[in-house]
Amino acid sequence: MPWTELFRLGRRKSNNQTAPETSGAGEQHTLQDTLAAIEELSQAVRNNPESVEIYLALGNLYRSQGEIERAIHIRNSLISRPGLDLVLKARSQFELGRDFRRGGMLDRSRQAFEEASAVLGRTDEIELELARLAADSGEFERAAGHYRRVGRSMSEAHFLARQAGEHYRLKDVLRGDTFLAQALEVFPASPEAWLASVVQATVSGSIAALRETLRNACANIAAPQRFLLLEGLLEALRAARGETGNGMEEPKVLAPARINELVQASVQVLQSFPPDALLCFYCARLHLFEADLDSAKHWLEKALVLNPDFWLARLELVTLVLSNQEMTPFLRDQLAYFISHARKSKRFVCQSCGFRWDKTFFVCPRCRSWHSILFRQEFS
Repeated sequence: MPWTELFRLGRRKSNNQTAPETSGAGEQHTLQDTLAAIEELSQAVRNNPESVEIYLALGNLYRSQGEIERAIHIRNSLISRPGLDLVLKARSQFELGRDFRRGGMLDRSRQAFEEASAVLGRTDEIELELARLAADSGEFERAAGHYRRVGRSMSEAHFLARQAGEHYRLKDVLRGDTFLAQALEVFPASPEAWLASVVQATVSGSIAALRETLRNACANIAAPQRFLLLEGLLEALRAARGETGNGMEEPKVLAPARINELVQASVQVLQSFPPDALLCFYCARLHLFEADLDSAKHWLEKALVLNPDFWLARLELVTLVLSNQEMTPFLRDQLAYFISHARKSKRFVCQSCGFRWDKTFFVCPRCRSWHSILFRQEFS
């Protein structure tokens, strides 16, 4: 019986159980599916020990369960089998490389992929694995090269931008600018590259550079994802004030007057675009950064006109208004408690799988989709 049929048999065996009603039960149900498939494939291997395809499938299931040592043992037993077809041996080497990468053995993983490519050639599958391996090793330029060879311009630009960030961190601005220019040439709408450009213009303290870069960035990036730029802008402003290092060594601290000019220039650029709730919200946050409460209140009110359900804008507005209200200490403490907990709600969500996080991301940590992040404006 083909291993694919055995795998389906394992799933049917597990699916005869009661359907789950909770997410926890769903995860348990998936685990039971996998364990049932492993049981069926193990039995098939005992009945037909010469079937290489079943061994490969069983090793993949062990890897999916985190049993890396058992997966590696299966690959090595196949590779050392006398008379094994070269293509099947190379396929085993490829899967062994994936096992090593999952287990954190990066050098051995690269060697296995290279040995597989000697027979199979540099297939897209191998190039992508080598790209992920280079990225895991911090070799961003090499990762970009692998993605270029398979035509993944979005991923290529991402790692070119990360390489630029490494050069900026080491104060090598010229090379950083070169890599950013390459990234934007490859993928002009790259939020990673534009974010790095905005951050670099901010920490350099150049009003003209920030104004031009931010305008071009907002023009090239889709409106729902401009918040990625503005989150980075605020972080860079905090670094310029000396509040955080922003991943840089000894960040340059700017004078308060220059920071105020950077904030004002940023707001001027943002208000030149057609208004939307997110732009208004970040204009408010920029004014809050400078403790300009009246201007912040004005922009928050505009955000709520455009989207009355924008929960975080409403929360910030309530916080500003309450500071001028007379109330008992008990009521003030209760409101402060609820507001502080509401602020902990995760602001960012993946539109592909619904994953929520309190940090920005370019690749969803759950479903691995690229640029699927959105700002969660409506509270649920």
